[in-house]
Amino acid sequence: MAFTIAIDGPAAAGKGTLSKAVAAHFGYAHLDTGLLYRAVGARTLQGAEPIAAAQALQAEDLEADNLRTPDVAQAASKVAVIPEVRAALVAFQQAFARRDGGAVLDGRDIGTVICPDAEVKLFVTASAEVRATRRHKELAEKGGTQSYEAVLQDVIERDKRDSERATAPLKPAEDAVQIDTSDLSIEAAIAAAIAAIEARR
Repeated sequence: MAFTIAIDGPAAAGKGTLSKAVAAHFGYAHLDTGLLYRAVGARTLQGAEPIAAAQALQAEDLEADNLRTPDVAQAASKVAVIPEVRAALVAFQQAFARRDGGAVLDGRDIGTVICPDAEVKLFVTASAEVRATRRHKELAEKGGTQSYEAVLQDVIERDKRDSERATAPLKPAEDAVQIDTSDLSIEAAIAAAIAAIEARR
């Protein structure tokens, strides 16, 4: 039976961690939809045309090991504002969402655009400063040299671009349960997400 959980939110709010934990808890398949845009963005950095790259996307493209770099993140945010790119990736996401056995999708517009009929919608957020601190630590652990100030600026610019774009702007669905992870431990945030899902099942 299909059961779709849509988890949205801005960069570094914790939605990826929550989504993986929720999928594991319920035994559902998981799709980080941001990887679709990152895979297209990575292709454009290699000279590909964004719309063609989106139309040719394959599941194995999501396993490339360069998809988490800051350059690819910026490229992904830029291609995500192109309506034809979004259209090419919508079908991929919707098919995944309705697979048998349940699915968890996380991204920016899952509950509002991709799966407006999802059985459960969560919107995970945190302050820009908290998210920048998390992202800065993550980048530093991978050998990154960006300052906290530069990371915070990136987060703010990305939020602005994601929330102000004409097509599928980042915003909570009207019926989404909001979880602010600014002051929550990972365990507490996961528990809150699981409780919200259990209440809807």
